Amino acid sequence: MSATFDHLSETQTLYTETGFWAKLRRHVRDLGQSGLEKALWLYYAAQKPGVPAWARTTIYGALGYLIWPADALPDLIPAGGFTDDLGVISAALGVVAFFIDTGAKEQARRKLEDWFG
Repeated sequence: MSATFDHLSETQTLYTETGFWAKLRRHVRDLGQSGLEKALWLYYAAQKPGVPAWARTTIYGALGYLIWPADALPDLIPAGGFTDDLGVISAALGVVAFFIDTGAKEQARRKLEDWFG
């Protein structure tokens, strides 16, 4: 697990808001609605005032890993390329779960509704 979090700190520098939204748009079907929802929970939680720096670092590290094209399993592998990305997202959710409030979940729900109807 510590290797995952070491990697999160490296990928945190790769996170950009533009890259995050572009990746989600390009791979909306590959990530699936549940995977997108979890990534959006993290994204919206990081926007909230009062979230400590360590939690933002964890969140942006996980989101940076999601948008990084050269991760452990290349995202172009059919039916498995996003498995590692979703694992990192899940690990980050476990660490920062306290900061994922109903407001972040509602924002994610509205965004998914915009995309999927």
